[in-house]
Amino acid sequence: MGAPAPADAATTLHYYAIAPGTSVNVRSGPGTGYTIVRVLPVGSQVLVYCQTPGTTVSGYYGTSNIWDNIDDGEYISDTYVNTGSDGYIAAHCS
Repeated sequence: MGAPAPADAATTLHYYAIAPGTSVNVRSGPGTGYTIVRVLPVGSQVLVYCQTPGTTVSGYYGTSNIWDNIDDGEYISDTYVNTGSDGYIAAHCS
């Protein structure tokens, strides 16, 4: 038998900072037409559980249609999250 499999890297939690000096609307779905459920205060960090396409937004980090799921039923535009990438950094939401 071989060595035990390493822990799944996908289960590693990574917090990402939101754009500096910015408060961010958290919406009930991946788009600006969805209800604002809360507002992240300046200096917040978020976990990105999955990502999905939605409304195209121009924000602090450019223009994108990628939305980050940060909690059950809570999405923010990826253009306000410092992921270090212009593309997907997490699994697509199902």
